[in-house]
Amino acid sequence: MSRSIREALNAVLIVFGILSAGMGLNGFLLSSNFIDGGVTGVSMLLAKMTKLPLAIWLPVVNLPFIALGYQQIGRAFAIRSILAIAGLTLGLAVIPYPDVTPDLVLTAVFGGFFIGSGIGLAMRGGAVLDGTEIAALLVSKRSHLLSVGDVILLFNILLFVVAIFVLGVEPALYSILTYLTAAKTLDFVLHGIDEYTAITIMSERSAAIRERITHELGRGVTIYKGHGGMTGHELGILYCVITRLEIGKVKTIVREIDPAAFVVFHPLAGAEGGRIKRTTLH
Repeated sequence: MSRSIREALNAVLIVFGILSAGMGLNGFLLSSNFIDGGVTGVSMLLAKMTKLPLAIWLPVVNLPFIALGYQQIGRAFAIRSILAIAGLTLGLAVIPYPDVTPDLVLTAVFGGFFIGSGIGLAMRGGAVLDGTEIAALLVSKRSHLLSVGDVILLFNILLFVVAIFVLGVEPALYSILTYLTAAKTLDFVLHGIDEYTAITIMSERSAAIRERITHELGRGVTIYKGHGGMTGHELGILYCVITRLEIGKVKTIVREIDPAAFVVFHPLAGAEGGRIKRTTLH
């Protein structure tokens, strides 16, 4: 794929992301006094506290994080992110989104769904609409005690505690539901149904397990040699990468061959190269 076509596809994804996030904000959350998590939630909370429109607070709160993370992100990513946030700001100001429903549960769930979809589409297009992960990355690099996930969790706990005092208990609880829905939707948009999982299998019958995984699933398997820490018996250690839809099938194979096998699953943030895609066997 040429660079121009790739950039055009990125632009389309970012535009759809902007429209989706705008729908979640203007079509659901703002009229119900709910907020999302992350930097977007901070912007919404400030809009509630100061009465200035969200279209002002979004760039004011997000852009400093993008500027600080310029060295970590790269020039192209930073420029796309600035344009994406500017586009979302413009969309919130000029697009007449309908106020979809007064139902609070539907508002929380579908508001989160549209925001999560929008942020995910923008990220797939190489931009961000929410600077939370950039902020978390910068903090975690300066702390040996906190990971990016820890920083995001602590950030949102603090945000929703403040929201309880500013918005009230019930809106804050609905806002947590919005955040959880947005986070799950974002995860699905980024990774899809083919989200990869690494699996490690320790068994004295590893050869038979490997043969069935390679032939029935078409997956590559890496083999290590090891010894049981308690038994001292030699055993094979299998490592392979599968999709989450294949986890049940692998469990069934292992149980049928060696019920005593030890199996560990590791969710992956990403995987590439090697034999990641399923091999068609004849």
